[in-house]
Amino acid sequence: MTPRSLPAVVVLLAAVALTAGCGGDEADPSSAAPTASSASPAVAPTAAVAPSAPTPSVAPPGNGSAAPPPARPSVPPQGPTQRRPGSPPPVVLPQRPTGAPGAKQVVEAFRAAGLKVPRPLDRSVDCGPDGLGLGCSELIATDAVTVYVFPDETSAGDIAETWGGQSYRRGAVVLNYLEAKTPVADRPRYEKVLNGLR
Repeated sequence: MTPRSLPAVVVLLAAVALTAGCGGDEADPSSAAPTASSASPAVAPTAAVAPSAPTPSVAPPGNGSAAPPPARPSVPPQGPTQRRPGSPPPVVLPQRPTGAPGAKQVVEAFRAAGLKVPRPLDRSVDCGPDGLGLGCSELIATDAVTVYVFPDETSAGDIAETWGGQSYRRGAVVLNYLEAKTPVADRPRYEKVLNGLR
């Protein structure tokens, strides 16, 4: 039986029940409407069951044998939907100005001059995606000093003023001593090397 024939069967069974209860000829049992027990294998009433989603009908194969029912897709157990976090957008930093030394170049100059630059770490991603955050172009942190390169001298000057006496600026490059372990007496040596770079 297809789900489309279910309402017709329900209406037919309701009509039979009404006819039987509304006074058929009681003397002649053959005139009474057939009951569920005397009827041929009629469909049992299933009015209380909601029809399921229609399944596609499958034509029987040519040899007349019944086709197996289509396999139902397995449904995973219901639970909270987990979404994978999207990959972060690529970090796009502003270009350092032409002629300004790069942060790596400054750190290498410190090392060549015999100054300590232990554990250099490129943290340019901390400048912020698309130049937001601090807005720097390059950033290398060491245990002695942190070297920032900004896209212009105005940005570098603004940051150097914010850090007060804990920084030194030359052009677009700012040396930051806030988290450094460099003694105050040694800072002029780093600044002299930076001033010597072209």
